[in-house]
Amino acid sequence: MDLTDKKIGFAITGSFCTFEKTFLALEALSKTGADIYPIMSENVYSTDTRFGKCADFIARAEKICGKKIIKSVKEAEPIGPKQMLDILVIAPCTGNTIAKIASGIADSSVTMAVKAHLRNCRPVVIAVSTNDALANAAKNIGMLLNYKNIYFVPFGQDDYIKKPNSLVADFTKLNAAIDAALENKQLQPILCCLS
Repeated sequence: MDLTDKKIGFAITGSFCTFEKTFLALEALSKTGADIYPIMSENVYSTDTRFGKCADFIARAEKICGKKIIKSVKEAEPIGPKQMLDILVIAPCTGNTIAKIASGIADSSVTMAVKAHLRNCRPVVIAVSTNDALANAAKNIGMLLNYKNIYFVPFGQDDYIKKPNSLVADFTKLNAAIDAALENKQLQPILCCLS
């Protein structure tokens, strides 16, 4: 896949347990020749967890993308008026962020990036990662599946025994999902079996 002429926003929200998969997907995307603009939610940008330190995540994203991170509502707002992106990816995308997007709330760097980008009728690709996807978040995922210009990376249950409501995207399918979204198509099958 050659994305050399494509400007891609890559937004990261706080599903910290999937960050290793996220960064591997970001590295794979960087090898396509895309011009990648990193975006982090304020929580990701400022929170250390048992999965790693925020400074390390920031440094890794900026090194892969070769750009400073967009980290505030003020920094994300120009994405729309300046038509900065061809496509916007949210990986991972938490249930909280999904709920905000479904409700039209733009109170974070990531949700403002989505709002600003969608004003240009350009695609947004969501790589869901939430423990309540088949519970509280299900209605919001369902709403977004019906929205114009919103596409999903195929997803499945990551641990149906210990976390029966949890869904996570298959991050290895991110580039294919981007390719499909740029053609205004949802990559199928959307439900996949995770190994």
